[in-house]
Amino acid sequence: MILHEIETAARDQIESLQLERLQQTASLVYRSVPFYRNHFEQRDLHPDDIRSLADLKMLPLTTKRDLRDHYPFGLFAVKQEEMVRIHASSGTSGKPTVVGYTRNDIDMWGSIVARAIAMAGGMPGSVLHNAYGYGLFTGGLGLHYGSEKLGMITVPVSGGNMDRQITLIEDFKPSVICGTPSYVLNLAETIESQGKDPAALSLEYGIFGAEPWSDKMRDTLENKLGIKACDIYGLSEVIGPGVAMECPESQDGLHVAEDHFLIEVINPDTLEPMPEGEAGELVFTSLTKEAFPIIRYRTGDIASIRHGKCSCGRTTVKMSRVKGRVDDMLIIRGVNVFPSEMEHYLLELEELAPHYQLHLKKKGPLDTVELHVEVSQKFFERASGDIGHDYILELTSKVKRVMKNRCLVSMDVSVREPKEIPRSEGKAIRIVDLREEAVLP
Repeated sequence: MILHEIETAARDQIESLQLERLQQTASLVYRSVPFYRNHFEQRDLHPDDIRSLADLKMLPLTTKRDLRDHYPFGLFAVKQEEMVRIHASSGTSGKPTVVGYTRNDIDMWGSIVARAIAMAGGMPGSVLHNAYGYGLFTGGLGLHYGSEKLGMITVPVSGGNMDRQITLIEDFKPSVICGTPSYVLNLAETIESQGKDPAALSLEYGIFGAEPWSDKMRDTLENKLGIKACDIYGLSEVIGPGVAMECPESQDGLHVAEDHFLIEVINPDTLEPMPEGEAGELVFTSLTKEAFPIIRYRTGDIASIRHGKCSCGRTTVKMSRVKGRVDDMLIIRGVNVFPSEMEHYLLELEELAPHYQLHLKKKGPLDTVELHVEVSQKFFERASGDIGHDYILELTSKVKRVMKNRCLVSMDVSVREPKEIPRSEGKAIRIVDLREEAVLP
C-alpha cells in the first residue's frame, strides 16, 4: 500500500497547510478575477481578513450559473498564453462550463490522480485499462495522466466497441479497470453473453465514478468481475477526477485530497452548514489551482462528511458516496427520493437485471413517474423465454411493493424483457423526461 505523507498527517498539520493555501488562493482570485474581487468588495472583505479556516464562510458561494454567465474565459486567473489545456462540460442544459489548466495544473492534477489510483490498488508497472471517455470530458485524460504519473502501463481504450474492450483485457491482462459503473457492468454482461466468466479475467481492482451508484451495484460488479470496486469522485469545475477516492480496505467513504481541496456540506435551501454526518450539498474550494481557481463551488451533489482515522491508516476527511444530485431528486406524491436509493432496493430483487430507467410523464396537470425494470437473463432463461402475463403481473406488484415499503413512494412499473432497456456507452441515462413531448400538439 502506497501512502502519501499528507494522507496520514495530524489534523492540525492538515488544517495549517489548508489555511496557508486558502490565503494564497484568495489573494490570487482577488488580484486576477474581477468576479471574485467584486464579491470581496461588496462584502467589504480583503484576502488579509482570512485568518482561520472558519473565515471561509465569509467568502462568496460560486454556482454553475456564474460559470455560464462568464463563458468562456471570464473566471480564468491567468492569461491564455499561460494555459495548456481546456476542458468543458457537455452543455446539455445550456452553455457548457469551461475550465482551464496551466502546465503546473496538469502536473498537479496528475499527481492527485496518481495518489487516488494507488489508493485503489494500482501499482507501478502493472496495466490499467481506461474505459472512461476521452475528450472535453475530464474523466479519460484525468485517469490517463494519473496512471502514467504513477508509472502504470496505461491502455487508453476509451468507451464503446465492446469486442475490442474484451480482446484488450484478455490480451493485455490489466489489474485495474476504470470507467462508469454502468458501462463496466454492460461490459461484464457482454462477456457473460459470450459464454465466458468475467471473474476469470486478470482484473483485481475497479475505479468507478462519474455517476451515482449504490452499494448493491458495487456488490454486482465485484461478484461478476471478481474485483474490489472503489468509488472515485471529481468534477471538471473543481479539477476533474481525483478530488476524493475510496480505499479498498474500508469502502465506506472517499478520502478527500485535503491538501488541494477544502470541502463543506451545506443545506441547499438555507445555505447553512450541515452537522458532520448529515447529508447536504457538497461545496468545494480549490487550494492549488492556477488557471481556474474556484471558491466555494456548489456542486449540486448530495453527500455527508466525517473525520477520523480510517482502517487504511489515512486521516484525511471522508465524504460519503454521492447519494444523488439536487436537480436529480424526484418528488413523487410529496416524497423526496433519489434514483440511487431506488437502485439499491431494486438490485436486491434477484428476478431483475441491474438496469432501470425512470420515465417522467404528464398526466393532465400532474407529473407522474413510471419505473422501467428488466427481467434478468437467468430468470428469463429459466422460464424458457416464455414470461407469461401472470408472471409479469406478479413481478410488477412485487416491485411496486418494494418501492412503497422501502422508498415510501407509489409509482407505475413497467417490466421489460432482457436487453430492452438501453445500455450505457458512458454515463447511464436513469431519468427520461417525456413531459415536454406530452404537451406538444
